Amino acid sequence: MVTNNRVLNRAILYTLVTLTVVTTIFPFLVMLGTALKTNEEALSVSAGLWPKQITLEHFRDVLDPEKFPYWTYFKNSFITSFVTALLAVVIGTMGAYSFARLEYPGRGAFQKGVMLIYMFSGVLLLVPLYQMVTAAGLYDTKLALIITYLVITMPVSLYMLGNYFRTIPESLEEASMIDGLNRFQVIYKIVLPLSMPAIATVFIYVFMIAWNEYLFASVLITSEENMTLPIGLSRLFYTKHYVWGRMMAASLLTAIPVVLMFALVERYFRGGLTDGGEKG
Repeated sequence: MVTNNRVLNRAILYTLVTLTVVTTIFPFLVMLGTALKTNEEALSVSAGLWPKQITLEHFRDVLDPEKFPYWTYFKNSFITSFVTALLAVVIGTMGAYSFARLEYPGRGAFQKGVMLIYMFSGVLLLVPLYQMVTAAGLYDTKLALIITYLVITMPVSLYMLGNYFRTIPESLEEASMIDGLNRFQVIYKIVLPLSMPAIATVFIYVFMIAWNEYLFASVLITSEENMTLPIGLSRLFYTKHYVWGRMMAASLLTAIPVVLMFALVERYFRGGLTDGGEKG
């Protein structure tokens, strides 16, 4: 009876996992299939999931600057997302460490105030942020997007990093300070190496938010030379070069950097670094 229950539970688990994987991958298969179809087949009612005749025309068109300035949008998105993620990690590390380890007046109020920002939706923050950016003379600049994305992602970054820092035994830091390290050396040599899974997670989280964000970018950016990929993709709908194949090809090319970024830091998600440091 126990064996039958185990078999049934395992079958249910595998079924649910399979359904989840299929549900997740299916939209990408549709996008890839449409991007590889000719215009006639993509618009055909009887077209199947996979093209009968594979063509790379849509990918070539998307990468053609005369038809779609993909590389300009890509450069703007990458600069904005990478700088935002890097600053979020640097600022978030210092702020989260102070919340987790240091004692000073008003620490609790600062923590609650930071998390309070996260309770407001982006729509509510849009108007005040727009007024601040305009008053500072940063309208229609990448710096405006970087500051905005830092504001909307910093609460979660501080929360995630702070919780991870609290799992690191304080005895490690105390022993290091007894050996002569100061507070910044402890952070650099002890805390950061043990916190790479959390740091990688925050970096990916902020990078993805900044890479895919549309609302603030559509309001704060107007010139084509500063537009990011989400805005560029939306503009593709209203151009004479718009066809389904090109839209799907552009969407796939837009998703590749995030996938590659995740693949590069995936090894840091395995954990176990804290246990290894404590045993040492």
